[in-house]
Amino acid sequence: MSLYIKNGTIITPQQQLTDHVVLVENNRITDIGTAEQVPCPAEAQVVDADGLLITPGFIDLQLNGAFGLDFTADPTTLWEVAAKLPRYGVTSFLPTVITAPPEKRALAQTVITEQRPADYQGTTPLGLHFEGPFFNPAKKGAHNKNYICLPNFELTDNWSPETGVRLVTMAPEMENALPVIRALVERGVVVSAGHSMANYDEAKTSFNAGVRYGTHLFNAMPPLHHRDPGLPGALLSDSRPVVGLIADGIHVHPGLVDMVWQTLGAERLNLVTDAMAALGMPPGQFELGDYKVTVTETSARLANGTLAGSILAMDEALRNLIAYTACSLKEALPTITSTPARLLGLSDTIGQVAVGYHADLALLTPDYQVAMTIAQGNIVYQT
Repeated sequence: MSLYIKNGTIITPQQQLTDHVVLVENNRITDIGTAEQVPCPAEAQVVDADGLLITPGFIDLQLNGAFGLDFTADPTTLWEVAAKLPRYGVTSFLPTVITAPPEKRALAQTVITEQRPADYQGTTPLGLHFEGPFFNPAKKGAHNKNYICLPNFELTDNWSPETGVRLVTMAPEMENALPVIRALVERGVVVSAGHSMANYDEAKTSFNAGVRYGTHLFNAMPPLHHRDPGLPGALLSDSRPVVGLIADGIHVHPGLVDMVWQTLGAERLNLVTDAMAALGMPPGQFELGDYKVTVTETSARLANGTLAGSILAMDEALRNLIAYTACSLKEALPTITSTPARLLGLSDTIGQVAVGYHADLALLTPDYQVAMTIAQGNIVYQT
């Protein structure tokens, strides 16, 4: 399919372009320019984006499930959820499998690498995020302690981007963590520090070993203290890691989101949803791995009150960041586009509105609601 997108305003971190068109052919952006510079091919479908903002499609590095389905409980639901995610402007994501028996992770690897549906159109799974099982039990959060174990080579032997694994969250202070981190990084897996009691020095040592991400800053880690900065202090002060944050106003106070924004900026801050099965559903009871989660209009919690993922959509996270920090859309966009793409080593194909990139686009209204989503050159959602 060829698409000719006209009359919209193109917003990228580098520039804002009005009176420009975007030409999409064979799932790629092949030209950008004025209508005079880029004429409409006879066979192209014309998309009139009058009054809309054209941005890169959104990337979510931490999504546990949605629409009543949980990836850990049933990894085969991955593609069903992915087909519905474009309503939130998401064009690529990392399905997240939390701490679980090894066979659940193995099944998820099979589903993502071998079971893509024929003629699939929707959000692109870029690989899996294994959140666990190498956690500090003191910061297990909503993960089953029975499956938590020490980092080891046996479980991680077949974890690589080629086998469907892109990101692994682990507690870097645990026994044998550092050699496992180095081995994963050597294979091209991004390793993240999270669900951890690491102190400042332990965190810095893990950065030296190759850790380049922090999973949901402030959550499931020691509190930031002025005399004992711990893992959050290391993530904020070291220039190497990208830092994930759940901007729902519940996991992290809006005032602290503003502080983190001012500290990290868009090149190191990455918004994630950490959404679970209740995303896109009314309040009720839902699954997260082995646990039942009670979901209200605002949050998802275990019976003991522990937060269990979120019900945050990615377009809402973007609007929240802008509201909490008074930044512009142009300033905020890298946190869900080019920054996660760079972290995953995919910055030459996704995360930008630029010639040669995948045609992954979100068309937004002036108040940043999703009006249309284009994934791999296909219109996969429109209001």
